[in-house]
Order: sequence, then C-alpha cells, then structure tokens
Amino acid sequence: MKFNDNQAATSQPDRFVEIYIDIKKVIESWRLSVFSFEWLTHDGHIKSPEDLSYKDQQRRQNVMSLYNAGEAVMKPVLGIGVMDNVEVGSGREVLLCLAELGVETMPVHIPKTNIKDFEKFIFMQEGE
Repeated sequence: MKFNDNQAATSQPDRFVEIYIDIKKVIESWRLSVFSFEWLTHDGHIKSPEDLSYKDQQRRQNVMSLYNAGEAVMKPVLGIGVMDNVEVGSGREVLLCLAELGVETMPVHIPKTNIKDFEKFIFMQEGE
C-alpha cells in the first residue's frame, strides 16, 4: 500500500510526526468520538456502504478505487480528543476502508505534542 503525506501535516512539519498505528486499537478508541456515528454502528462496526451518507459513500468509493488500482492514498491526521480518545482530523475514510480490508497498520500523522498519548496505539509486531 502506498501513502501520500497529508498536506495539513506537511505544511507544518515542525508540528507533526508520522507513526504507524494499530488500526483496530485506533478505531476502538475513536468509537468514543461524537463523530464516529457517521461511519460506525452503535456497537463499533464499520457501516455498510449503503448506510453511509452520500458524501461518505463517494469518499469510500474513491479510497477503494485508489486501493484497487494500486494508487497511493492520503495518510490520515489523528489527534487526541477531550475525552482522551483518538480523533480523526482528516482521512477517516482511508482509515476505515483499510480496516474493512483487513489491513492491520498504516502510517498517520499526529501532533508531536500527542506522542506520549499515542504510545498505546503504535503498531507492534507480536514478540516486540
């Protein structure tokens, strides 16, 4: 899988850092977000395409088309919310489509000030 840097992060390189996250752990935390209902069911599963808004259906289709064509997708930008849960600043369609495809890890941008908060979400191979 190929990824492009998110312009929000590259325009402020002193503010952001790239990490590889454990997608399942991030989604479990994001479930607590007030915005997760747009993509997740009440029990935390990713909604089927027909249950998404029209705009999110289009975003999902775009990511899936890029993935199927072997093209790069944009790295999401994540942060920590008021409730100490993960928030997705941009790229939730990438995160959730890759999760749906069974991808376990991916690169994301996070604020450097959140590095400690993200330690529990960093992808670690078994035995590390």
